[in-house]
Parts: sequence; C-alpha cells; structure tokens
Amino acid sequence: MDYGLFMMPSHPPERGIFEAHQWDLDCLVQADELGYSEAWIGEHFTSPWEPIPSPDIMIAQALMRTKNIRLGAGAHLLPFHHPAELAHRVAYMDHLSQGRLMFGVGASGLPTDWAMFDVDGANGQHREMTEESLEIILKMWEDKGPFEYKGKYWNVEKPEPMFGTLKFFLKPYQQPHPPIGIASLSYKSPSLIMAGERGFIPLTLAFNPDYVRSHWEAVEEGAKKSGKTPSRKDWRICRDVYVADTDEEAREAALNGMTGRVWRDYLFPLFQEFDLVPIFKHDPEVPDEAVDIEYLADHMWLMGSPETVSNKIRTLYNEVGGFGNLTTLVFDQSENQKGWDKSMRLMAEEVIPSLSDLVPA
Repeated sequence: MDYGLFMMPSHPPERGIFEAHQWDLDCLVQADELGYSEAWIGEHFTSPWEPIPSPDIMIAQALMRTKNIRLGAGAHLLPFHHPAELAHRVAYMDHLSQGRLMFGVGASGLPTDWAMFDVDGANGQHREMTEESLEIILKMWEDKGPFEYKGKYWNVEKPEPMFGTLKFFLKPYQQPHPPIGIASLSYKSPSLIMAGERGFIPLTLAFNPDYVRSHWEAVEEGAKKSGKTPSRKDWRICRDVYVADTDEEAREAALNGMTGRVWRDYLFPLFQEFDLVPIFKHDPEVPDEAVDIEYLADHMWLMGSPETVSNKIRTLYNEVGGFGNLTTLVFDQSENQKGWDKSMRLMAEEVIPSLSDLVPA
C-alpha cells in the first residue's frame, strides 16, 4: 500500500496567505523526505478556509524543493477554466516536473464558486462542463492533426500551421498525458463513473463504508461501458489521520487541535448545509443529532497509536474491498508543529510498513 497527502489546502482564516503557502511547501518537503508517494493540492475560489485558487503555482515551487514525490492538482475545477488554456498549462508543468506531475480534475462543489463563474451546479451543468472540457483537453493532447471542436460550452480550434513557424506544439512530457485523477464527493459519484469508463484514478473522501463502496461500484459501472478492468491498486482513499505514541495523546491533539477546529468551524457545518450528515454514520439508525465532532473522531478519523491506526486502516481496507493508496487529509498544524511532524513520521516509519501484506488487485 502506498501513502500520500491531500492538501485542500486548509488554513484558518486568520492565517496570512504567504505564511499559509510556506507551511504547505514545508509540509510537502517533509513528505518527500519521509517517502510519501504523492500529494494532491486542491483548488477553490470562495472559501477562506481553503485559500488556494492556483494549485499549479504551489506545485511549481514544490517541484524545486522536492526530489521524488509526485504532485498534482486535486483538482483543477474544469468548469472554471478554458480547456485550451489549461491543456497548455498542464502540459508545460508536466515538462517542468520531468514526469512527476499528476492531473487531477473535478466538477466543483461549492455553490459560491458556481455563482461567481455563472455555472448552474444545482442542475448538473458543472458535470456537463467537466466532461466536455476533459474531452477537449485530451483531444488536444492526443490528436496529431488540426481539428475544430464545436461544443455546448466551448469552441476550440487546433489550427493548421501558419507562416512557416506558428503551430500547436506543446504536448505533455508523459505520453499520452500525465496520470489523470478524478475527485468525487457524492454517493455513487457520476464523476467516478466517468473515471471508470476512461481508466482514470479514482479519488475518494472516505466516510462510512457504504458510501465508500458506492464509489468503487461507480468505477466498475463506468468500466463496463468501455470494457476496461479497473484495479483497486489505483484507488486513493482519503481520511483524517493523526498518529501519536498513545491513543490518548492522538485523540487530544486531533480533537483539540486544528483537525478538530476545521471540522467544528468549517467542514461539518458545510456538510450539514448540504444534507450530507448520513455519509458519516456507521449505522443508518444513528440520529442526526448524535453526529458531532467527537462522533467523527470515534468512527471516521484514523487516529491513535501506530498500532491502533494500523488496525483501523486494515479494518477500512477490508470493509471496502481494498485500495492502493491511503491519502492523509492535511490541515495547517502550525500550533502543534512537533506533534504533526511526529504524526507524519510515525505514519511513514511504523504504520505503513506494518500493512505491507495489503496488496490490492
């Protein structure tokens, strides 16, 4: 099993943008030194708790400070980008990475982002735009000759050469393109049906086992459409992780540190507004009012001593049928930097080695 990071990136609203950016870069350097295989960097426009509208800027800087870790947007929100421009930007970044780049895509899930870009997300326009944009981007990278694309949302022309020197030329370093991952949130996500159909990497926020299993069912449903055989080795499962010497120390640090604050002040209220509380329940009979931050800590978070976290990951693995990469959700832990550094190290040096027998098909 591989292990990676998912950075929303999340910072408390009072943190300065520059300071937040530096903390994220330092975290990526530490992950690289500890052998984390990859990191996905989020993109949002209207959330003060997720203040990174340009993950590729962070990736460009991180590439200069790291050696091995693979880096990718997690994800570029395709409805908010012109596909021809993004195809060039990603291809250029792939050359700078010399093959360490991943290309994460998503449809977006924040109503304020939809409103700002005039996208009707409530009625599925964001998903239609994502599919059309991805079709254009792949066509630009994979088609050898000129073409004209007339779409519902974008018109793109890959022109014939002009004046002897002007032409489309910038294709990715990795052929035919960098690995593509699709982020998802909804139950049996339509985005993951597309991932299965096209053979892309599925990225799952792991809540209750039924919700997580629905994501793999979506991947398999999509794969049947195109005759592909999906591998669970490609499946990334993202969870809150906090490791300490003892269960008590980990619980205290997570609940009363930044993990608890982010969930208490931002994420959980947002999920409540979106009527998504059921995806947290280990039993559907649990009443909504019983689901709070301590409930999440007890039933969702992978926190505790190395042995406890290892057992929790093994349980999750068996409950959902296996996956290839446990991806840790990262919050700004400046207030307890030593504790977070230790958590990352224990994850790399003690937890993951104890799970070497977990090899998904």
